[in-house]
Amino acid sequence: MTTTVTLPSTPQPYLERGLLPADFYSYEELLSDAEREKVARIREFFRTEAAPIVESYWARAEFPHELVKGFAKLGLLDWADPNSSDPAPSNLMTGITAMEMAHADPSLSVFFGVHSGLAIGSILTCGSDEQKRRWLPAMSRFEKIGAFALTEPHGGSDVAGGMETTARRDGDEWVLNGAKRWIGNATFADLVVVWARDVETSKVLGFVVEKGTPGFTATKIENKFALRIVQNADIVLDECRVPEANRMPNAKSFRDTAEILRRTRSGVAWQAVGVQFAAYELALAYATKRTQFGRPIGKFQMVQDLLVKMLGNATACAGMMVRLAQLQHEGVYRDEQSALAKAYCTTRMRETVHWARELFGGNGIVLDYNIGRFVADSEALYSYEGTREMQTLIVGKSVTGLSAFV
Repeated sequence: MTTTVTLPSTPQPYLERGLLPADFYSYEELLSDAEREKVARIREFFRTEAAPIVESYWARAEFPHELVKGFAKLGLLDWADPNSSDPAPSNLMTGITAMEMAHADPSLSVFFGVHSGLAIGSILTCGSDEQKRRWLPAMSRFEKIGAFALTEPHGGSDVAGGMETTARRDGDEWVLNGAKRWIGNATFADLVVVWARDVETSKVLGFVVEKGTPGFTATKIENKFALRIVQNADIVLDECRVPEANRMPNAKSFRDTAEILRRTRSGVAWQAVGVQFAAYELALAYATKRTQFGRPIGKFQMVQDLLVKMLGNATACAGMMVRLAQLQHEGVYRDEQSALAKAYCTTRMRETVHWARELFGGNGIVLDYNIGRFVADSEALYSYEGTREMQTLIVGKSVTGLSAFV
């Protein structure tokens, strides 16, 4: 009979301050009191509502739609409603929110990031005032879910120059043709932001395709071994007609698309921090409970070495992300800083989760002990929103002044 290992109760002195055990340098205390109260509500929701069910949904590769109302009740996107006077969250609060969600389950953090950062972010950045009033109130309340369709079957890292999806103007409509791949939320999204190349100007334009539009089909990608809760889809656009009113007027080139990605790329690095925090805490709890040779394995020097290496990785990545959030807040951060964060944090994440799985021994490969899900999901976070290699070339060009892009 197996024993399910869950994230440990927070020990002293962390319990007194409400911090996660992996937050060894107390980064969360940099938030305001109001922000920390919101983080506590997020943590409580994911611990009590999400954690008990995510394993079964992950195993079945299904999305827990019953949790969406809980997302809405947290009020995480109230600020995005044009009718709201709530201020947008700080960059640090946004990052720690992504981290906290990934700490519970990376797929749920991806769902939120696609809906908020990519879909809502596209409309906020590139949409008209009328479009914001039309779509954002319902999206901020999670009554309408968004998706973001950029990657194509033949275009991942090179989609900027090789986008095959086309848009052709026909009177007051645009006719979209092409295909998109790996589009999160797309199987159930109400609004999908689709990027396509204008056949006349070759400029990349942005459109919002509403659910039920003729010529638009989304088919779930099956047989994934990572982020199984995320409902990724293959999208086909076959003479899909979209009204001019659904073209985002401020999306005039791929530069505008890239601006959205620049803002969200750091969110993936924050997710990598959350995964490391979870892996470390699961391993720490297991090390105190699992006994061999008459003692907890946490008393063995080699086990303590693994734990400290995991904690070091997680702490270093968290520190990098806190500083990046500060630079974002000051408005002085650069593309290459986000690129370095994404490349470094996801690389360290892979190390950390595999050290945690090693500590679990054979128990680490079954879902009963939770860690296997994080090991698998880390592979997706490592690759998506820009591979390590592409991020490396961005940083390399910055530091040398020489482009190595082919």
